[in-house]
Formats: sequence, structure tokens, C-alpha cells
Amino acid sequence: MLDEVHELARSTAREFAERAVARVATRMDRDNAFPGEELAEAGKLRLISPMLPEELGGAGLDLRTAVVVLEELGRVSGGFSLLVEAVGTLFTHTLYKYGNSAHRDAVVPRVALGDAVGAFALSEPCCGSDAANIACSASREGGAWVIDGVKTWITGGLHADYFLVATRTGPREARHRAITVFLVKRGKCVRTSPIEVMGMRGSGTAEVRLEGCEVGEDDVVGSVDGGFDVITYALNVGRTAISGVALGVARGAYEEALEWARGREIYGRRLIDLQNTQFELADMLASIETGRALAYYSAYLYDSRRRDFVLYTHVAKLYTARMAVDVTRRAMQLEGGYGYSKESRVERLYRDAKLLEIGEGTNEVQKHVIYRIIERGIDGLHMEL
Repeated sequence: MLDEVHELARSTAREFAERAVARVATRMDRDNAFPGEELAEAGKLRLISPMLPEELGGAGLDLRTAVVVLEELGRVSGGFSLLVEAVGTLFTHTLYKYGNSAHRDAVVPRVALGDAVGAFALSEPCCGSDAANIACSASREGGAWVIDGVKTWITGGLHADYFLVATRTGPREARHRAITVFLVKRGKCVRTSPIEVMGMRGSGTAEVRLEGCEVGEDDVVGSVDGGFDVITYALNVGRTAISGVALGVARGAYEEALEWARGREIYGRRLIDLQNTQFELADMLASIETGRALAYYSAYLYDSRRRDFVLYTHVAKLYTARMAVDVTRRAMQLEGGYGYSKESRVERLYRDAKLLEIGEGTNEVQKHVIYRIIERGIDGLHMEL
């Protein structure tokens, strides 16, 4: 499913991760520090949005490339990989897909090349998994739309220059039939505040308050009252992309645990010479490779415009999220007290992994959609490719 171009992208991402991301990973986690310079460098290397055309700041490649890049970044820092995924896939790729020509010309390249930061603003204090129930409103006043509401858990939101904001443009009981997405530029009407989170730190997780933000018809992304299609598309593509983050987090933990076991002595023997250690490492690698096959295949289905992508993106997200939590837990157990200390990369990756079972659709949401496919079939779900 991968060719020489994908492997070249992997090499570029790995070199960048080991050189640039590694030097800020600890500070991101310790200080919740945003890696602005490194994000900009990732953009210049065309690592933020590799699916975009080259003239718009991408690499003219595909979702498989994005998964491979995110895997290599996540191996060093889950927080940095998540940030790139949110900026490059949820925001930039979605704006490219549904935005107008002005969006594509003026905003998409700036964010893709790392000159600006974009954030996907969907979740609210009232509503995370139940996205059709959002309350943030956009009402027509004269020739403008005025947006009021609160968004929360917004990756990159603390430092974003642009936001894709999901709003309600009709009665609450209309649910998904009255949602519109707008492109909102940061200004005085936007206030952000940091949220202290357990893992994936440094990714700019924020609460975003919009108070009287005026936007025009040209700021509609997609169509008025058609925003749920935009949201669904973004999340479906994002769920395969974030599976790459999960692969990287798990790989980073596994590789450190393997190195630790080879050097650690216990009862006069190397830890790795104990059969239990060997079995644990074998289980971890088998889980990672299973997750890799699922994530790569899901991305391949998207790149091939196959409708069964909608099933596999949820299967891949569900499996890789749970796998990352399990592999990082096993890695910490193998490292013992060292694994529980801040000196260990596994300790950070273990905390990072938990978010993968919550963000961009909880495990329960993935299972809900998978069951809907069981009952209705692929064609029973609306999904634009």
C-alpha cells in the first residue's frame, strides 16, 4: 500500500522529528509550551498538509502520506503530532475541500506552510460526542452573520489565527439540519484561554469564546445549513489521520521499552532474556503492526475513493486508540519505576495515549457508527469522498 514516495515522506518526517521535535518535546509537556517555530518548519517541509496541491503549500500526495508523517511525528511527541493533524487535516484540508476560491488562495497556503495556525472549533461545554446538538449561534443581522458562543477542547485554539467554527443557524430541534460552518479570523471578538490537560500538552488546547463576531456570506464554508456535511467529512478523514498519531505514540513507547529491556539487569540476567518480557514485547509489536495495517488500509480506501472507507476509518480509529493505550501501559510496566518517572519518554506517551480514546470521537462513538453500518450498510450513511 506504500511506494517509494511514501517512504521518502517518512524519511523526511523522521529526520525532522528526531532533530527538531525531539528538542522541544519535553518542554512542550513540562511547560505546556506551544512549538510555534517547529510547526512553521514542518510547514516549510510540506509536512502539515501533504494532501494539498503543491501550489497551495502541500506535497500533492495522499492520505497515506499524512498517516505516515503523523506516525513519525507521534513516535517522538504525541502532542506535536496531534497539533499537526488538527491544523493540517481538520482545518486546512477541510477548508480546501469546502472553502471558496478566496479561502483557498488567501488562507489555505498560509496555514499549510506554517505561516499561520488554523483550528477546528466544534466541541462545546454542552456537546462533544453529540455534535448535532451544538448551541453556538450565528444569526443574520443586516448583511452580516453574528456569531456568539463557546467552544472548548480546541487543539491549537490558543494560538490560532483562523477558526473553522460550527454554528447553529436554525432551531436547536433541527439538530444537524441547521448547522453552518464559518471561517472566522481572530480578532477582538475572539477570546481564548488555555486548558490544562493530562497529555498531548503543548498543542494549544483552549476554550474559545466568540462574542459578537461578524462574518459575511463569503465566510460560509460549504453551504448555509449544510455544515454537518463539512463536519462529518472532516472527522471521517481525521479519524484515519489520528490513527497515524496513535501508531507513532505506540511505536515510541515500544522502542524505548525494548531498549530498556536490553540494557536492564535483574536477578543476574538481562530483563529481555526473561520469557515474560519477550512475550510482552511480541504482543506489543503484533498490536502495533495490526494497527498499522488497519490505518494504512483505511487511508488507501480513501485515496481510492472507496465507500467502505467510512467503515474502516472508524475501525482504525477504535483499534489504534485502544492499542496505543495498551502498548504504552505495557511499556511503562516493563520499565517499572523508571517508566513511572518523568525521565522516561514512556511516561509522557502513556498520558498522551489516553486522549486518543476521547478526541475526534470517543471509542463509544466509533462503536455507535460501526453498529449503524452493520444495520444500514455503507450506503445508509451519507459520506462524501
